[in-house]
Amino acid sequence: MTPRIFDRSLLRLRRQRAMQRPLAGSDFLLRHVAADISLRLQPVQREFGLALDALSPTSQIADALRQSGKVSEVVRMDMALAAFHADQRLAVIGDDDTPPFAPLTFNLIVSALSLQAVNDVPGALAQFRRMLKADGLFIAVTLGAATLGELRHALAQAESEMLGGVSPRVAPFVDVRDMGSLLQRAGFALPVCDSDTLTVRYPHMLALMADLRAMAATNILEERRRTSPGRRFFLRVAEIYAARFADPDGRIRASFELVWALGWAPHDSQQKPLKPGSAQMRLAEALKHSR
Repeated sequence: MTPRIFDRSLLRLRRQRAMQRPLAGSDFLLRHVAADISLRLQPVQREFGLALDALSPTSQIADALRQSGKVSEVVRMDMALAAFHADQRLAVIGDDDTPPFAPLTFNLIVSALSLQAVNDVPGALAQFRRMLKADGLFIAVTLGAATLGELRHALAQAESEMLGGVSPRVAPFVDVRDMGSLLQRAGFALPVCDSDTLTVRYPHMLALMADLRAMAATNILEERRRTSPGRRFFLRVAEIYAARFADPDGRIRASFELVWALGWAPHDSQQKPLKPGSAQMRLAEALKHSR
């Protein structure tokens, strides 16, 4: 049985609240991701038919796919109907672990900033692979292990000082080195993974926390502390944060690592690795010729 790391019901509730109370500028990660997806699709010398935007928090990813000229239509899947109030085109209610689609439905699937809160990532990737047509492309971007390292440090130090121990407060994000293995395990061919880190500066920690609430990115861990530690605790966290991670002008830094994963549904036309023993030249000869 898959362990329940995240409270998905709480995530659904917080996403609904975030959509009802948008905060200007807090969608910077999605804007960055949408622009990067467009750039990554440009060199692909083909057009995709039907694409799936799987649980992106807003319509920005779907809009970027439509504007790329690489797809004929985009289906948006989200956990709650409220996500579609501004975009009613081909909207479907669903979740990563139980997507309501038949096998071999899509030519392109994009999962943007949602896998970091999935309880069964290998299972979700297998579902995406199942829904792709042969030679279909899967693109995922999720938050990586370096994300919010500054906040993680400040919270841990404050809890050790004031509460006598550390509780789970920041999600266990994926490492880029693991993503290739996860793609292969799910049956994707030609997997490619990379990462980049955005460093965002804030006037103080409370501004960062406001952005995280607007992203519905606050703590949804099942083992989270259920009672508030109080105002003094968060003032201490802010104090530690500013002391360790502030620039000379007083603004604090917050890191967001974006882990990218691309994989294809297998097809006979794709490149294949050579079979062991099929080389036409001995390694020693190859090394001698390369000097």
